[in-house]
This record gives sequence, C-alpha cells and structure tokens, in this order.
Amino acid sequence: MKTMQLGPTGIEVSAIGLGAMHLSLAGRPPEEQAVALIHRALDLGVTLIDTADSYCRDEDDKHHNERLVHRALTTWDGDAAAIVVATKGGLMRPQGRWTINGDPEHLRRRIRESHRALGGEAPIALWQHHAPDPKVGIEASLAVVREAVDEGLIRFVGLSNYSVEEIECARAIVDVVSVQNQYSPWHRQPEVDGVLEYCEQEGLCFLPWSPLGGSHRAKSLAEHEALVSLARERGVSPQQLVLAWLRAKSPCVLPIPGATRTSSLEDSLAAVEVELRGDEPERADRALSLGPPGY
Repeated sequence: MKTMQLGPTGIEVSAIGLGAMHLSLAGRPPEEQAVALIHRALDLGVTLIDTADSYCRDEDDKHHNERLVHRALTTWDGDAAAIVVATKGGLMRPQGRWTINGDPEHLRRRIRESHRALGGEAPIALWQHHAPDPKVGIEASLAVVREAVDEGLIRFVGLSNYSVEEIECARAIVDVVSVQNQYSPWHRQPEVDGVLEYCEQEGLCFLPWSPLGGSHRAKSLAEHEALVSLARERGVSPQQLVLAWLRAKSPCVLPIPGATRTSSLEDSLAAVEVELRGDEPERADRALSLGPPGY
C-alpha cells in the first residue's frame, strides 16, 4: 500500500483509506461480516479509517460505528497501534435524519463518548468537526474542541463541510490538519470553491467524502461510455479510475471509499496502484464531467 503524510502531522498513512459509515447505517451488514471487512482492509495495508459518532441508525444507536471500528482493531492480529482512526462529531440522527448540533455542551459530551467508544485510553487520533452550525458559530463550537485537545482527549483536529472562510476562522481557534468535504465526479465543488487549492497550499490533507458518488452512482459508472473506454484501456475498473482521478487532482487528496462487500473493498484499494499518465488526466477529466461543478 502506498502512503502519504496526513497533512502537517508527520504521520504516514495509507494513500487510500476506508470510509466505515455504511457498516453502521440502516441495512448494515451483520457485525461479524463488518468486522471481517475491516480486518481485510487492514490486511491490505489500510492505516486510516474514517468514522463518526453519528454513523448509526438513530440517536439510540449512537457511536455504533466507532464501537465497531474499535472492536475490529482489538480483534485484529496486526499492529493496531499504527492505525489512525478519524472520527467526527457535530451531527445527530433523530429518527434516522441528519441534523447539525454544534452546541458546546453537546460537543463536549460527544467527544468524551467517542473517546470511550474508541477504547478510552489513547487520545482520539483525528477528531473532525462534522459541519459548522450557523445557530452556534464556529468559535463557540471549536473552543470546546481546543479544550479537549488541551485535556489530551484529541491529538489532531480536522474539519468537514467547511468553506475556505470557515477553515480560516477555525484555524484561528485550533490547529487544523485536514478537511473532509464532498468530492466526486458528480460533486466537483472543491475544484471551484477554493477548498482543494487552499488545502494544497496550506499543507492540509483533503479527504473526499463519497468519492464514488454513493453506492447507487458507483454502480452506474459502468454506464458512462467514455469512462468505461478509458478504464478498459488501462485494464482497471471504472471505480478504480475515479479514485485514481481524484488522487491525480492534488497530492493532498486521500480518498476514503466505503464498502460493505469484500470485492468492492479490494477493487477500491487496488486503485492506489493506478497512476494517470500522459494525457490520461485530461481524458479522465472529460470522461468524468458527469454534471456541472457542484451538481
């Protein structure tokens, strides 16, 4: 597995990570199957797993994904100390819906619960603010995060669903090492809103969430003739070509595709060996123009 630096942390992680969300939502696989899939990812060299306190069915199921990831790490026969678990806080799941809650007391409580769900011993390797809450304000929300860093509950801080202006506001409050925004062939907003360029210039890691556009769109990639043609030339799957395209966009990009089946996992991780060359980045860009920026 190829590696890259996790922003300015000095830590080397796998150049493709695992997004664990779908292992805990409605319709999730049996827990033993989910643990086995995480083990397979680790065996293949994945050293960064992305989770969140809200990756669950509803509020009664809170922290399910974090506990699942922790169980997988403690039952794996490799060196789990080398694995970076990136979690998030700031969203809630009432009746399975997604809502923002940046209330300082809510975040303070959830950070402690995440710390316990992930083992309760070492600091959370990377805690990411899931989204700014306009009702609260970034300053109030992240003051609690800075407090948790000072207490030793969190080692590094990342942001998710932030604009450039919001990132700069956050960095005035707490050190930031990464940004996780939506980025895929169907959602190319980071190319035009300045976030991707900002991360590259500032040495922050950019983690595209939903890099294959979600499970439905990932399956539909085979319907796009230009993409399939280029993938066939390279002897790779359309999904691998998309992940290679994302990595070619900037050296700061670290895709975190999800999977619930081992075959999908293995296919995605094999993309780390696919390097676009010659005119392939431009051809891939044209082939992946599946909608206007921000679509």
